[in-house]
Amino acid sequence: MATIANNIQEQHRRIAAACERAGRAQHSVSLLVVSKTFPAAAVREAHAAGERAFGENYVQEGLDKIAELADLRSQLAWHLIGPLQSNKTRPVAEAFDWVHSVDRLKTAQRLSEQRPDTLPPLNICLQINISGEASKSGIAPADLPTLARAVAALPRLRLRGLMAVPEAAADFEAQRQPHRALARLLADLKQQDPPLFGGLDTLSMGMSADLEAAVLEGATMVRIGSAIFGARSYPDKSPSSSNHSAPA
Repeated sequence: MATIANNIQEQHRRIAAACERAGRAQHSVSLLVVSKTFPAAAVREAHAAGERAFGENYVQEGLDKIAELADLRSQLAWHLIGPLQSNKTRPVAEAFDWVHSVDRLKTAQRLSEQRPDTLPPLNICLQINISGEASKSGIAPADLPTLARAVAALPRLRLRGLMAVPEAAADFEAQRQPHRALARLLADLKQQDPPLFGGLDTLSMGMSADLEAAVLEGATMVRIGSAIFGARSYPDKSPSSSNHSAPA
């Protein structure tokens, strides 16, 4: 537990330093602990260290952890950050609190129809293919206004903002560019229709390798996994499953 707790503290220090450099308040950036491929016991340790928001890439893996950690359910927020197939929308609508990876209206419609009335609205981020990579999920930036307007009109969903998984870049300035582009997309969307989009408050961007660049460009939620739990292995996952998102 000490290692996970210490790593979490280090990530909060990184966030605080990046916020100071950007002239932002530290509380303006939240940490989403990406627990994909790690066991429920690791989530429990992170919870004991003070974390409450956890991200999963694979639907069934996430559902299994939610069930195993049922005793903590009221204290945890579960975020689906990986691709979502249309035949998996019902369990996601029934079990998760956030979906970051909506890139089709059909997916959003099914989530809306299947979200139980007894639960709060499902928080939605629209995934943008900000680097234009063929292997990545997400809509083209030009398609954002149309999809956002349609999703915002759906019941039992709450459109919160945008998410992206930019192409990896070692150079710091190169890391900043796609995050800057995503922030500009959100700002432009809010300006287009302030009554409809003015309340959008989430930029889900930045991972273990590019947290600082993302915060400098306006990230409100950074997705960190390997810097907390260590290197990942992907047993029984097909290559096509891991092409949709970079390691967090």
